[in-house]
Amino acid sequence: MSKAPKSGSKKAAPAPYSKGGKAAAKAPKDTRFEKRSKSFGIGQDIQPPRDLTRFVKWPEYVRLQRQKVILNQRLKVPPAIGQFSHTLDKNTATNLFKLLNAHRPESKQEKKARLDAVAKDVAAGSKTDTKTGPKPITAKYGLNHVVALIENKKAQLVAIADDVEPIELVIFLPALCRKFGVPYVIVKGGKARLGTVVHKKTAAVVAITDVKSESQRDLAALVSAAKANYLEKAAQHSRQWTGGHRGQKSAAKMAKRAKVAGAAAAAVPSGAPINTE
Repeated sequence: MSKAPKSGSKKAAPAPYSKGGKAAAKAPKDTRFEKRSKSFGIGQDIQPPRDLTRFVKWPEYVRLQRQKVILNQRLKVPPAIGQFSHTLDKNTATNLFKLLNAHRPESKQEKKARLDAVAKDVAAGSKTDTKTGPKPITAKYGLNHVVALIENKKAQLVAIADDVEPIELVIFLPALCRKFGVPYVIVKGGKARLGTVVHKKTAAVVAITDVKSESQRDLAALVSAAKANYLEKAAQHSRQWTGGHRGQKSAAKMAKRAKVAGAAAAAVPSGAPINTE
């Protein structure tokens, strides 16, 4: 005999609805802001830009310049070469180049124009003498020429470049200037800057023998600065070695070693011998 179904049987609970009462419809996507994922695998999307400075194969002259700077910092540099690291400060160097630019020698084009004008005057009969007047007041350049001016005590101020290669070309000039009492200055990056003054690519040294009347005060200020910074500090510079600075890795390693040694010394009781093995 079959059992009759129970009248009070439980029913399954209805599925829950969202807060809106019914299932919310999906919002339409805006194609302007569509997500576009990238894959940076081999042969996939282009890699993002990175700083690859450490991986660049620089030209040889750039590597040599940088290696030279690092070696000058690491090695002990004798005073004769180290004196070229004591360069003129920025404000004084700016005043020096203002004075030099006011006394630049004439370029080839200016000389040609001047001689053409004189030749035309002579051809027209308005001028009989080919001389163009008094000798112009300009800065003197050329290593042998400047050395002769220093030895004859005609130079009033000498500007020496600090980046001459090889340095032996100008290493004797500061001592020569001190011997004859001629004020001198050392200019940072001066090889190219001095060359610009005299219409050349580079110039190792430039000398001033005379200036125009309106520049006498500027020259006097530069001479006093040169005497204070170089002639009067010659004894100090002749005893001062430069370089000997450690790199970051080496300095950190030495600091760590000193810290360990200090901790070991602090752990030893007072009066007990320290084992240095």
